[in-house]
Amino acid sequence: MTGADPRRVDPDVDLRVPGDRGELRAHPAAVLGVIAAGGVLGALARAGLQAAVPHRPTGFPWATFAVNVTGCLLIGALMAMVAAGRTRPLTRPFLGVGVLGGFTTFSTYAVDVRLAVAAGAAGTALAYLVATLVGALVAVWLGDAAAGRFLRRAARPAAAGGGLPGPGGTRAADGPAPTGRADEDREAR
Repeated sequence: MTGADPRRVDPDVDLRVPGDRGELRAHPAAVLGVIAAGGVLGALARAGLQAAVPHRPTGFPWATFAVNVTGCLLIGALMAMVAAGRTRPLTRPFLGVGVLGGFTTFSTYAVDVRLAVAAGAAGTALAYLVATLVGALVAVWLGDAAAGRFLRRAARPAAAGGGLPGPGGTRAADGPAPTGRADEDREAR
């Protein structure tokens, strides 16, 4: 890690970056508050879906499967947006750790597998075990790829000279269009 532009591990807080260490100490209540609020919302959404679509121990747990795969798709999309610098400072802790962390439930997934095996439905348990792992990994990849493609397409008109319109319908002559928080962080260092 040499040079003026270190690769960030986490776009919100990278403890190797001195400015981020100070921010973490300065605003821990805000970060914990948005994580807690998001977690409540995510957990309530998951509980509601699981109550609406119950399953027997020998049946395929469709609600938990859908929650985990959908949550992984959204996490992939969110991380593409965060990496592109298209989010506000507390977006990732609120949505990623809080809402989607509370929404997805790999602990219930493990319990569902155990209950299916105990109920004599080893085939269902194995199918659920494999389908969830594969589905979750594919969903993260698809979410990241789709959001990345969307963000690149959205940025193309600005890069081609369109940018933000100024007087007369063209980009104002006061410099390039803003590119997001990640680029601003690099320039500040």
